[in-house]
Amino acid sequence: MSENLELHVNGRHVRVQADPDAPLLYVLRNQLGLKGAHYGCGLEQCGACMVLVDGDPAFACNRAVSAVVGREVTTLEGLTQGDAPHPLQEALVAEQAGQCGYCLGGIIISAAALLRDNPNPGRAEIVAALDKHLCRCGAHNRIVRAVQRAADSIRSGS
Repeated sequence: MSENLELHVNGRHVRVQADPDAPLLYVLRNQLGLKGAHYGCGLEQCGACMVLVDGDPAFACNRAVSAVVGREVTTLEGLTQGDAPHPLQEALVAEQAGQCGYCLGGIIISAAALLRDNPNPGRAEIVAALDKHLCRCGAHNRIVRAVQRAADSIRSGS
């Protein structure tokens, strides 16, 4: 049974008509047109669906949309500042860290949370933060270098 739900997504208040038990991912993609989070496994094991909920990485594939009413949801699209890409996006391009790109939205979400909490992470901390993400392209080392590059960029203010 659909209900009128008010969400706070990427700094905006939006109203959606959805079953309260519908997966957040479906509402983000199908009703709000936010395509940065992807459906991967549907089991919270691959990280392709990752978003931030109140600043913390959260799987959107199995999270009921009603669970985020009154909370701040940030998607990949919400990380940009105006037209400027997030430093993580710039670093991933510079390191040529993406191949198919399917997993990168979720990886960027988790890395952004890491860099917010720890602006100078070591390799082990980056690997731990990204451990919940499955990437089949074999770009792991380049992704870790990109997160390190982004951390350097954020710390230097460039």
